[in-house]
Amino acid sequence: MAKHYSQSERTQMNKAMRLSLAIGFFMLVIKTYAYYLTGSTAILSDAAESVVHVFAVGFAAYSMWLSHKPADEDHTYGHDRITFFSAGFEGALIVIAAIFILYQATQKMIHGFEMENLDEGMLFISIATILNGGLGVYLMRLGKRFHSLVLEADGKHILTDCVTSFGVIIALVLTRLTGWLYFDPILALLIGCNILWTGGRLIYNAFHGLMDRADLTLDAEIRTILDEETAVRGVHFHHLRHRNAGNRLLIEVHLLFSCGLPIDQAHELATQIEHKVEEAFAQPTELITHLEPLEGHDEIHTRVLGREG
Repeated sequence: MAKHYSQSERTQMNKAMRLSLAIGFFMLVIKTYAYYLTGSTAILSDAAESVVHVFAVGFAAYSMWLSHKPADEDHTYGHDRITFFSAGFEGALIVIAAIFILYQATQKMIHGFEMENLDEGMLFISIATILNGGLGVYLMRLGKRFHSLVLEADGKHILTDCVTSFGVIIALVLTRLTGWLYFDPILALLIGCNILWTGGRLIYNAFHGLMDRADLTLDAEIRTILDEETAVRGVHFHHLRHRNAGNRLLIEVHLLFSCGLPIDQAHELATQIEHKVEEAFAQPTELITHLEPLEGHDEIHTRVLGREG
C-alpha cells in the first residue's frame, strides 16, 4: 500500500505556509515604511520582493492544500503536480520583481535621488533580515523533511530575500559612512540580478518537473533497492520508470516470475517488493508492478504485439 502524508504532517505543512504568509505581510509593512523613511532604492527593491513573496505564498498555500487532496474521478493520479505550477508561478513573480528593481535602480542612477533617515532604515531592515533568516531555514528544513517542493521553493525565496536584505544593510552602512549615495542603486542592481537568477532557476526546475525529467541519482537508488529485493526472492525486473509528482514519488516496474509459480504466490512476492521499496523512501512513494513470465517473455510480446517486450 502506498505511503502518504499523515494528517499531522499535512497540518504541520499547512501551518508553515500560513506562518510564512503572516510574516510576509509583516515584512512588507516594515520594508515599505523603511523606504518611506529613507527613499532608498535598495530598500524599495527589498520591499518589491516582499510584495512578490506575499502573492507567491498565497498561491503556494492554495497549492499545498490542493496537492493534499486525494485522487478523484477527474484527477485519478491526485493533485500533487500543482506544486510544480506553484514553484513556476513564484519564479515568474520573482523575475517580474527583478525587472522592476533593475528599472528603478537605473532610473535613480540616471536622474539622481536623495536619501535620509538611514539609521532608522537600517534598524527596520535588520529586524526583517533576522526574522526572514529564521523563517527561511525553518521552511527549507521542513521542505526537505517532507520532500515538499512548495515549502522548499518558499524557503529558498525567503532566504534569497534575507540575502537581499543583508545587502541592503551593507549599502546603507557604506552610504552612511562615506556619504556616496550611489552605493544604494548599485547594490539594487546587484540585488535585481541575483533574484533574477533565483527566479529563473525556480522556473527552470518547475519546467523540468512538469516534463518528468529523469533524476539519475534517484534512478540508481531505486535500482539498488530493486536489485536487493528481487534477488532474495528469485525475481527479475525490467522497464523501470519513475517520476516526481511534486509531493509523491511514483514508480512503475515489470517483475518477471518463473512460469511454474502460481499467480497468488507471484502476487504475494510482488506485494512484498512494493512494500519494501515504498518504505525505503522518506517521501510518500507508490510502486506499481506489472507481473510477467520469465520464460517465453519476448516470444509472447513478439506474437501478440509484433515486437519484443
